[in-house]
Amino acid sequence: MGLTRFYPAPSDRMAIIWSLMPISDAVVLEYGPAGTTHFGGGFYSSLGLKLGKTLFTTHISEDDIVMGDVSRLENAISEVDKNYHPKIIFVVASAVIAVIGTDIAGVCNYMQERVNAQLISFEEGGFRGDYTFGLRSVYRMLAREIIKPQPKEEKNTCCILGASAGSYRIRSDVWEIKNLLREAFNIECRYTMGLDCTVEDIEKAGAAALNLVIREEAEEAAQIIEEKCGTPYIKGAPYGYKGTLEWLESISTVINRQINPTLVKRLREKQMSLIPMGGPMMMGFAGMPKKNAVLQGDYDTLLGFRTALSELGFNVTKMVCSHSLKAAKNPDPQVEYIESEKERIDLFKSLSDCAFFGSEELQRCVKSPFTLISAPFVSYEQYASHLPFMGEKGMDMLRELTQE
Repeated sequence: MGLTRFYPAPSDRMAIIWSLMPISDAVVLEYGPAGTTHFGGGFYSSLGLKLGKTLFTTHISEDDIVMGDVSRLENAISEVDKNYHPKIIFVVASAVIAVIGTDIAGVCNYMQERVNAQLISFEEGGFRGDYTFGLRSVYRMLAREIIKPQPKEEKNTCCILGASAGSYRIRSDVWEIKNLLREAFNIECRYTMGLDCTVEDIEKAGAAALNLVIREEAEEAAQIIEEKCGTPYIKGAPYGYKGTLEWLESISTVINRQINPTLVKRLREKQMSLIPMGGPMMMGFAGMPKKNAVLQGDYDTLLGFRTALSELGFNVTKMVCSHSLKAAKNPDPQVEYIESEKERIDLFKSLSDCAFFGSEELQRCVKSPFTLISAPFVSYEQYASHLPFMGEKGMDMLRELTQE
């Protein structure tokens, strides 16, 4: 195995942890070495997650590993329950615990009688796949185990599913989605699964009129909620002026409400403003060569940016996914996953006369114009929560960033 230059794709375990930490009245307890949790905590902080009273570790010793002693886990569960009174304690296996095969689910079963918090275990340990598998696991668990059937009492509310803290500018994107829904339909978002919620929010999610699935990993959870609570869902995210309008129209069809005509008029005017003066043709035609673009990032991010950049007159020539496509349903044929880091680097360095959109890994390989759109973003901190890539404002910003 050769040396590597960049961070590998986060494991399923890491995604499980960063998706559970934002549930404000729950606690994540990692069963494993303190060092694993400590160094992971630095990464979770870079995603904008607060560590205080959300993430704990049991630590382990050699005796725990060799003898199978689980007393540390038992004591940690009791201590967290007594001192912090969470509604749920999510017990997550570290890699070493998964390797030795400790029965965490069994421990949680008999410890449930001794504590007030609900105990839910995750035994993946980072070996079942990359972070997209972890996201699926969390969303599926929340839909099956936490959400309860509810009467449809909130006709003007929705829930956002699939907003992952590991996505670049996700809080800004959620902010834009909420603004669009408010202006278009006078609908409020009651919670965002995996990013901003309480246990009660999740329990009562079935009362909402609609679920919005903005990442593929959350679609199975939406299907479970629809079967359990009768809540319809829309899959997709608003990218570009045209894409945003089409996204709003799909919602309009499901909820049987008209879009605010003022918003429709504004989006259409901005669409028309992309047409060059002097002719009806869009950019790239009538003697105006298209600009080439290379994209690298999460699967759904790639599809969304292709939509937006196509409106801006770009010809997207390459789409390189940051994670495996094994779990994707009928993946887009233009999207490719290159497992070998060397092959990715060689590819990126071979490309020229392009605008690049991707992660910091891509940025370090190219000299052409670059825009950060995806994790990993080790050298960057996200301060703003009002600078999206999605929706009308996201397209406005992309338009400015890519103008010559």
